[in-house]
Amino acid sequence: MNIMLTSCFCDFHLVDGKEAPSVLIRRNGLLDTLQSIWAERARVLVVCSDPCNHAGNDAVCACMKESFLMSGLSIGTFALCDGRNPDAVCGLQDVDVLVLAGGHVPTQNAFMKQLGLREKLRGYDGVILALSAGSMNCAETVYAIPELAGEAVNPHYERWLTGLGLTTINIFPHYQYLKTVELDGLCMASDIAFPDSYGKEILALNDGSYLLLSDGNTTLYGEAYRIRDGKEYPLCKDGEWVSLS
Repeated sequence: MNIMLTSCFCDFHLVDGKEAPSVLIRRNGLLDTLQSIWAERARVLVVCSDPCNHAGNDAVCACMKESFLMSGLSIGTFALCDGRNPDAVCGLQDVDVLVLAGGHVPTQNAFMKQLGLREKLRGYDGVILALSAGSMNCAETVYAIPELAGEAVNPHYERWLTGLGLTTINIFPHYQYLKTVELDGLCMASDIAFPDSYGKEILALNDGSYLLLSDGNTTLYGEAYRIRDGKEYPLCKDGEWVSLS
């Protein structure tokens, strides 16, 4: 199995208020790496984040499919799994590329549990391509940083969830942007993630950076930081890579 955990693999842009397809990110060899593990006429299945947002899921997947094709990635079949067809993950032996979409981490986490996806991935030997929330939910224990209004100050919000168990690394995506964002009057980095890192370790990942898990090795490509015990430590720069194995 080859697993690519990304913050974002495509610089989507808006046209008339809607996301428009574009070629996948080339920085740090992201597209080249994906092309090297992508099967010819790949059978692709996308697991959404919100199983009830049917129209949104359809729009995102249409944009994603076109972006893949624009990037020279061959597609045989392309399907979506959401609340309309949860049984789509029962045939993973017929899937070459499993995409774990972005969105609200706890919502996607609950849907993955409903699907029994952790158990169904045992023995899967295709490619897993994840972005944002999908990458976060790949961890054994997921750091679900608050992201919606009210979550940061809600004492009952669960910040640590059981994930798919594909890695022990907790990812904080879109770091170059979210470290400047305030939620409930708190900075998402210094006031939320940093205090949550005591006794833990969080990998802050910029868009265009990614992890490749292959043959028992974990390699980080591009700019990223280690957040541990309330402090940030540079880990890798754009154009460079480091082994985390």
